Amino acid sequence: MRFMPLIRLRIMAVVMMTALFSSYDTMAFADTALRDKNECVPPSYLAHNWPETDFEKCTIDLGEIISGGPGKDGIPPLDTPQFIPLSDASIADQEPVISLHHKGVAKAYPLSILIWHEIVNDAIAGLPVAVTYCPLCNTSVVFDRRHHGQLLDFGTTGSLRYSDLIMYDRQTSSFWQQYAGTAIAGELAGTKLTIIPSRLESYSLFKDRHPKGQILAIPTNFQRRYGANPYVGYDSSSFPFLFTGTVPDHIPPLERVVVFGDVAITLSYVKQNAPLTYQDFRLDWQAGQASALDSVHIASGRDVGTVTVRQTQPHGTLQDAPYKVTFAFVWHAFNPDQPIIGLIP
Repeated sequence: MRFMPLIRLRIMAVVMMTALFSSYDTMAFADTALRDKNECVPPSYLAHNWPETDFEKCTIDLGEIISGGPGKDGIPPLDTPQFIPLSDASIADQEPVISLHHKGVAKAYPLSILIWHEIVNDAIAGLPVAVTYCPLCNTSVVFDRRHHGQLLDFGTTGSLRYSDLIMYDRQTSSFWQQYAGTAIAGELAGTKLTIIPSRLESYSLFKDRHPKGQILAIPTNFQRRYGANPYVGYDSSSFPFLFTGTVPDHIPPLERVVVFGDVAITLSYVKQNAPLTYQDFRLDWQAGQASALDSVHIASGRDVGTVTVRQTQPHGTLQDAPYKVTFAFVWHAFNPDQPIIGLIP
C-alpha cells in the first residue's frame, strides 16, 4: 500500500489498538435505540478527551470507536466557506465535486478541498447544510443542520467506527456517524439528521448543468496541498484502512457500490446496465469522473465515472434521491445481513 502523510499519522495513533479491536464483529446499523447506560462505557481516551459528551446515552458499543490519529478538529472543518463563480475556478473537468442545487442556487464542493477538511458548515438559499466527505469510506453525504429546533454545526472528532468519520456537534458534543447521520452517543443519541439529496459528479457535468453556479474557493487560512491526494492508491488496496470488522464474501472490500434506499448495487453492474431501473429508482452512469483516492494528483485519478440516482415521483417526474458511492466493506459493516446486487456468482 502507498499511504501518505495523513494516513501515517493515523497509523501511529492506532497501531497499538488494532489487536484489541480486531475481534469485534460488525453489527446492523440499527443505531437509533438507546442502550442501558450501564452498557455505555467509552474507551478511556474518549472519556478523558470528551468530558462534555454524555456517554451514558449511546446506541452502539462504544468500544467500536477507535482513534483515527488526529484529535478533535485535527482535520479542521470549514466554517466560513467562500465561493467564486465558475469562470474564476481552476479545476480540471474530470475532478469530482459534491454538488447541491436548491431554490435556483447551485454550489459545487471539490473533493480536492473536502479530502483535507471532511466537513463544510454552510448554507444554500437559506438552507443550513453540512457537506461531508469521509475518504476512508468514500462517502459524501449532505445533511440539514436544523435538528429538533436547534441549528447545529459540526466538527471532526478524530475518531472512527468501521473506518467511517465520526462527527460531533458543537452545541451538545453529541457524536454522529457520518455514514447515515445518526447520533450514536451524547445528549442527542438516538436521533437522526435529515439527508439532503446531492450528487457526486465530475466538475464538467456540474458546470454543464449549472453554468451560473458557484464553486468552493480554495481556503487561504490553511496550509494544505489542495489538489493532491493524501491517500494515494487507497481505493485499489486489498483491505480497508483502520477497519476492524469483517468484510463481505465474493467481492473485493474496496469495490465501489452504489447505495440508495435500502439496497446496494455494484458500480460495475450499474455501469454495464445503465440506464438501470430498480423499483422506483433510475440509475445512470457516465464516464469522465476521476477517483479522488487513486493517484498523487486527484485530477489524474483513474476514471470511475459519475452515477446519478433519481426517484419517480407521484406525478411521474424524476427527482434526485439521496445516494452514496461507497465501498463494499462499508455497506457490509452497517448492513451485514443484506446482500449486494450485481455480484458475479
